[in-house]
Amino acid sequence: MFIKKVLNANSILAEDQDRKEFVYFGKGIGYGKKAGDQVLKDNVNQVFIPIDNNQTKEYLYLLDSIPPVFLEITQEIVKHAEEELGTKLNLSIYFTLSDHLNFAVERLKNDINITNRVFWEIKNYYPKEFSIGEYAIKLLKRHLGVVLPKEEAANIAFHLINAQTEENQTKDGMNYAKLIGGIVNFVRYSLGTTIDTESVHYQRFITHVKFFVERYFEDSMLNEENDALFEQIVLLYPKAMEVAFNVKDYIEKIYSNKLTKDELTYLAVHINRLLTYDEIDRAKDHNE
Repeated sequence: MFIKKVLNANSILAEDQDRKEFVYFGKGIGYGKKAGDQVLKDNVNQVFIPIDNNQTKEYLYLLDSIPPVFLEITQEIVKHAEEELGTKLNLSIYFTLSDHLNFAVERLKNDINITNRVFWEIKNYYPKEFSIGEYAIKLLKRHLGVVLPKEEAANIAFHLINAQTEENQTKDGMNYAKLIGGIVNFVRYSLGTTIDTESVHYQRFITHVKFFVERYFEDSMLNEENDALFEQIVLLYPKAMEVAFNVKDYIEKIYSNKLTKDELTYLAVHINRLLTYDEIDRAKDHNE
């Protein structure tokens, strides 16, 4: 493997004997190097394969305008994120997050604040990603002495949400958060009662909605055509099923995909658990 181009002190474009190109990241890997030098793999932290991926090739141009320190910070963030989330992130995050952090600091210096419209949803429905965003803000303060606004934790979380996909797939964190928030708020309003958002029952409901939204946008909804279960839930949980049907109408007015009967059934089951346990908890409080 030989260096084809030094992108900056911490990244190089390399080529193997088959003329395949790779982007290598490693602290100081490009320092004092030139085209034709051999790549020392011991210094490499991450490997990228941009061949046959036009989007990744476009990302290469970003590296010329991103100070190396942001690449170093991004590597720390990604390492921490993969440990916290227990999953590997799409490699494109090294480019997109580095670019975002650089731009965020530029905006701060120019006193430009862009409001995140789904800050509350990200903070509450993606707490792990949001916490990593807060970790990233602390890293920037430690490395650069800059203090980004708290909204940036949600912006960084977007990149982490989007990066939790297979290669060459995309994920729209904002649409995910908006739909999750819309469903949850719609259910809470429809039930007409105050729900303990700290309870385990509520957290289970949120988890179900998050996975449902992922299936919905990825067009992989549950579809076993279990009519018997559907009819059973209609009889057993009429209130929950009524709310589920209202959620179905709400979603289908905004998006094109229709909800399957199975998704409707399981949504009603989780709504009923939320409703049932809330009534039990309120009864306990009354007796006490």
